Amino acid sequence: MQTRSLPTVLITGSSGFLGQAIARGLLGRYRVIGLDVAQPKSAIEGMDTLEIDLTSDDSVVQTMEKIRARTGDRIASVIHLAAYYDTTGEDNPKYDAVTVQGTRRLLDALRTFETEQFVFSSTLLVHAPSPEKGVKINEDWPLDPPWAYPRSKAETEALIAERRGGIKTVILRLAGVYDEDCRAVFIAQQIARIFERLPTAYLFTGDITHGQPYLHLGDLVDAVVRVVDRRAELPDETTFLIGEEETASYQELQEHIGKLVHGETWRTLSLPKGIVKLGTWVQDEVLGADADIRSWMVENSDDHYELDISRARTLLGWKPRHSLSGTLPEMIGRLKADPTAWYARNKLEPSAVAASEPELEAAEKRLRGPLERSKEEVDAALERHRSFTLWAPLTNAVLGLWLIVSPFAYGLFDPVAAPVPPALGHEIAAPAIRDAWMGVSEIVSGLLIIVFALWGMYRRWRWAQWLTAAVGVWVLFAPLAFWTTSAAAYGADTLIGMLVVAFAVMVPPTPGISRRALAADDDLPLGWSYSPSTFTQRIPIIALAFVGLFVSRYLAAFQLGHIDGLWDPFFGPGASPMKNGSEAVVTSWVSKGFPIADAGLGAFAYVLDILAGAIGDRRRWRTMPWMVLLFGLLIIPLGLVSVSFIIIQPPLIGALCTLCIVQAAVTVVLVPYSVDEVLASCQYLYGAKRAGEPFWRTFWRGGPSLSEDQTPKPDLDRPASAILREFVTGGVNFPWTLVASTALGAFLMFSPLVFGTAPPLYFSDHVLGCLVILVAVTAMAEVARPVRFLNVVLGAWIAASPFVLQGATSIGTAGDVFAGLLLIGLSLPRGKRSEEHYGSWDRLIV
Repeated sequence: MQTRSLPTVLITGSSGFLGQAIARGLLGRYRVIGLDVAQPKSAIEGMDTLEIDLTSDDSVVQTMEKIRARTGDRIASVIHLAAYYDTTGEDNPKYDAVTVQGTRRLLDALRTFETEQFVFSSTLLVHAPSPEKGVKINEDWPLDPPWAYPRSKAETEALIAERRGGIKTVILRLAGVYDEDCRAVFIAQQIARIFERLPTAYLFTGDITHGQPYLHLGDLVDAVVRVVDRRAELPDETTFLIGEEETASYQELQEHIGKLVHGETWRTLSLPKGIVKLGTWVQDEVLGADADIRSWMVENSDDHYELDISRARTLLGWKPRHSLSGTLPEMIGRLKADPTAWYARNKLEPSAVAASEPELEAAEKRLRGPLERSKEEVDAALERHRSFTLWAPLTNAVLGLWLIVSPFAYGLFDPVAAPVPPALGHEIAAPAIRDAWMGVSEIVSGLLIIVFALWGMYRRWRWAQWLTAAVGVWVLFAPLAFWTTSAAAYGADTLIGMLVVAFAVMVPPTPGISRRALAADDDLPLGWSYSPSTFTQRIPIIALAFVGLFVSRYLAAFQLGHIDGLWDPFFGPGASPMKNGSEAVVTSWVSKGFPIADAGLGAFAYVLDILAGAIGDRRRWRTMPWMVLLFGLLIIPLGLVSVSFIIIQPPLIGALCTLCIVQAAVTVVLVPYSVDEVLASCQYLYGAKRAGEPFWRTFWRGGPSLSEDQTPKPDLDRPASAILREFVTGGVNFPWTLVASTALGAFLMFSPLVFGTAPPLYFSDHVLGCLVILVAVTAMAEVARPVRFLNVVLGAWIAASPFVLQGATSIGTAGDVFAGLLLIGLSLPRGKRSEEHYGSWDRLIV
């Protein structure tokens, strides 16, 4: 039979889940034309789809004229599925524009055709609930839609009755539709909560023995096909309740799902509605979090529905052939077989389960087989890389020669008379002896670098380049250890040490990475939307570390006696005989308590930050976990130490150092930019161990990709604007609440200038201001956002401190109380979430 000779059926919302299923059920006996605001992602063979905007009179008229040109004036049935829906429960203008007025426009246009039937997809929720269990509702049950979505459906039903003209109408009041992949929003969320063992999976509000019926997709299609087939026999206006007669309670579903997912009896605690509504309000309005439990759901949680479907039985000969309880085993089976695909099909976030047990079991099976590249292919690629970079160890050999001759160029073996270094706090050898030791160190270091660099050029001994790098690190540290009097030796060793490390283990293939780790290019951690190890992510950290290095080297030069003074535009020396606050702080008893110049130690740490940040490629979170964790250990503790040093300056030293504050600010800013990579490596090590990879081998030598078929995204090979934007926002964003908290912390540090407070309250405000800044800036890393709650505790102490500590003034007391309460308020909202994902860590970004 020719398609054009078949009766025409129109389906609005045809690109959706229901529309496509119904279209497939009708094709063959009807000519099906789909109407939707957009074309389907995958077209159904035999069905044309026309684009239509139900909110536009012109669009509806033009589309209907296209249908007239294709099929003529006769339409057998119109199945109207298109409508607006969201789960907020709030009124939205789109409910009227799309659902109500869109139906009006469609009906008005259909009255110019010979339309036999108009089928409207409504919901059983237009009805008032059953008064008690065992009481079934039918189509004549009173209407009482409780929230925006069913209200829009009830309004549309009334509009259809008013404006149908001579068109026969059928109202289908449907239960929630599901299939073997679930697809039912609330059931999917319930299953997901239990699968992930979220705290909300154990909680419910209202009567846990109540529930709502559901409807299998296949049974829905069967009902719609019967409605269309019997269009001539049905009354002019007909309403059907379409759903299963079995109504499982929430408790029964919880227990059934818990047994299927985890093999255990799931316990659910019923909470009072007031508590749940308060918790929902706190989540939505105070914390700014995205909650899947809404206030309207709490309000209607006691609603119970049981259906009397006798009208559908009588007029359609229809009854459900499936049940939700009978389909759940297959539904859960598909979830367990491929959690990420199941989540994607149910419009949940797949990243949340990317590292779940089933996914890791699949990864373990995959990793037992051949990897993306064979051992031979990896070795060949390494050899090509090595052959192109043999200049690097040769360059190190040249640098080693320079170190051997440098003591004579610097005059390290010549007699020297130098003043005692300003930061020295213990007995040391005479200047000439210290420089001579330094000269011997240079010669020995140069010889070792030559030997190890040339030795490591052999393929079998590539690991020797790590020995070269270790000597380079000693070269960086040696001027501090010997308190050298030579500024030239200190400066040259800083540069040479960095170059030696770079040429040893950064330019040539980094030795020690396993072939399994290099067998794939995959660079995204499981469930992540970006790689935290791209150079776009790391360059800002390296650049900031260079700033910290320059400041620390300047301070260290004064501590070692290489320069005569320090610049400080703001702070005086206090009781110290030095010229300003910077000089007073770096020559204080705290600095003199270190065996080496503490600013030089900071410079050494910044160099290690730079080197550890630059080594490795965009996969290093899994190919070099030990390096990433070392990088994190260098940055995060260094940030804490820097802030601690600022904290102790007023109460213990009696002075403040401008350059030290700059140095601490740089270090604190490094923290949020580095924590995401550390988290990714920790997640990988945990996941790899669960997937059967040996932990310590993976830790030291890296491991294979746990995901599959990844194509790395561009890194530096992008427009400059995109690179600059990611420099600033990579893994970090700046909610105004955290920016304001940071400013409030800075304000507290200088409270005596504003409030005239005195110690010990001033010291308390200064200490708390530093900590507030550290917490707020750290929380700007999205993965560290929960850290902001520490400022709630700090805010409480700030508000209480004027009543506990002496040194307050009237305005100072009011200021501290206001600042503390303001900080608490600023620390509660999470701030807007970016579009990035971090695997299972997503749920902890509250």
